[in-house]
Amino acid sequence: FSFNAKFDSKQLRIKVNSIQLKETQEENKKTTESVFQDRQYQVDAAVVRVMKARKTLSHTLLISELFKQLKFPVTPSDLKKRIESLIDREYLERDKDSPSTYNYLA
Repeated sequence: FSFNAKFDSKQLRIKVNSIQLKETQEENKKTTESVFQDRQYQVDAAVVRVMKARKTLSHTLLISELFKQLKFPVTPSDLKKRIESLIDREYLERDKDSPSTYNYLA
């Protein structure tokens, strides 16, 4: 083998960071919201999986378990919204004695 100093590749390289810098704050927020819209079903499935296994769980333990299971970054407020949605759809209920505890219904 020998080294060819005259070799020139016609492939172009694109830096992702330069594209991200051109994205405005508004576009970035819009992208983040659409990504979470796509991921909300994964969050719902994770909540139901955990609650199905445990039947009864406190809010803090549920949130910590979800952080372990979910592979993408998610905020506690987003998790709370998804839990409230599951309560509205009657997958979960708040415990009558302790409002910070959830019971699995389905």
